[in-house]
Amino acid sequence: MTFFTIGVYGSTENEFFQKLIDNNIDTFCDIRQRRGVRGAKYTFVNSHRLQQKLGEINIKYGHFIGLAPTKDIREFQKKTDRQKGESKSERLSLSQIFKGEFENRILNKFNFDEFIKKLNEMGAGRVVLFCVEEKAAACHRSLVAEKIYSKMNYSIRHL
Repeated sequence: MTFFTIGVYGSTENEFFQKLIDNNIDTFCDIRQRRGVRGAKYTFVNSHRLQQKLGEINIKYGHFIGLAPTKDIREFQKKTDRQKGESKSERLSLSQIFKGEFENRILNKFNFDEFIKKLNEMGAGRVVLFCVEEKAAACHRSLVAEKIYSKMNYSIRHL
């Protein structure tokens, strides 16, 4: 199994789906807590439309809410963003407090063996981890990817 990560900010609908096609993604893991994006620009990644389009291009979809940061953890990052005067879409990296809380509350408790088992049951070969931020380092998907690599030695590539 090979892992990739992808965000949506900064991409058009065509660019986003073309990246999936160009990289032969067969399984899409939505690791958001809330599967919607405000505003008209990115409605194509709202859950229903996203799943419909993925079905059309023959990519399996799974929602793995256990890998999403909780509202409390997201608040730590929002506070840091406010202090820096950054918006979520402009952020370049995650705060240390977010990273620590996400590691302790989410990653250390998540059953990665069951996750891989589920992906195998889905017939996954080329898996993408999805959240919205453009830069992987500004998103929890990079932390999930690092954990998958460190625990299971799967290769990871950020699209």
